[in-house]
Amino acid sequence: MRGAVRAAARRGFEHLEALAARAKRDGIALYLAARDRRVSWAVRAFAVLVAAYVLSPIDLIPDFIPVIGFLDELILLPLLVAVIVRFVDPAVMAELRAEAARRAERPTSLLGAAIIVGVWTILAGLAVWVLWPRAA
Repeated sequence: MRGAVRAAARRGFEHLEALAARAKRDGIALYLAARDRRVSWAVRAFAVLVAAYVLSPIDLIPDFIPVIGFLDELILLPLLVAVIVRFVDPAVMAELRAEAARRAERPTSLLGAAIIVGVWTILAGLAVWVLWPRAA
């Protein structure tokens, strides 16, 4: 019984890892979609934010935090990528994925890094503001 539960958990985790890997791969395609004129401006704007985060070297939730650190890769990224992919024409998305596969280098996103650093700075500032002792 214990082995069956362990095997099921392993299969579930492998499935989540595959989804996260696909989301990372689609990050480059989202970067390309954000620059493609055939994609609507609203989808392109959202794609810029998601692609910047996917390609950013900095995570919103750092990976060194046990369990929670991988939540953005396992849940948040596949969900955001799936939302954008649903709004892009399938033929255009297939073309963008093919172009992303042809690119050997993984582009880095300075915008993504800046956004994540900004979010962490705001959160740190809010924590200091909330926790700072006030004069009585």
